[in-house]
Amino acid sequence: MSGAEGKGGPFIVTAELPADVLAWADALRRAHFPPERNHLEAHVTLFHAFAPSLREELRPLLARLAGELAPVPARVAGLMNLGRGTAIALESPGMLALRAQIADHFHGALTAQDQHPPRLHITVQNKVTAPEARALQQQLAGQVPERHFAFAGLGLHRYLGPDWEAVGRWSFRGREVVDQPARQG
Repeated sequence: MSGAEGKGGPFIVTAELPADVLAWADALRRAHFPPERNHLEAHVTLFHAFAPSLREELRPLLARLAGELAPVPARVAGLMNLGRGTAIALESPGMLALRAQIADHFHGALTAQDQHPPRLHITVQNKVTAPEARALQQQLAGQVPERHFAFAGLGLHRYLGPDWEAVGRWSFRGREVVDQPARQG
């Protein structure tokens, strides 16, 4: 697939990590992700697959939201068992609320996977056996301290399987704080 304008795969939206959390999580990922499949730096996926036709609608929406919002509070909550992998579990009611706002904007255009709020996480190991994943979780137990941070912005990437092409990044610059999840119903 080509990364040329108008061609390529679907778009992925991420919550951008601050530099210190990114460096820490990426070091864990490099140490434990199978190297032959580790094509990406540590990241937090909000949406897995927006259709390429939505690019021109995605960019201004993400830019506007980032410009209005202050950095979004979050917390490292420990480890997450992915079955055949291990992740750093994150909690952020504000990021889930922002994600719900984006999902509402694109109602009817989301894939089945993206219709449901994610369990926020940073994958540090994936596509290994369940015993390998459990072993890493035991090894890392107590080494992933709770820590508070704020997401730095929103990112947009094009999936070029297995690589991603960065399309845009928008830092949170506003004053409005989002800290409550949107009501479901």
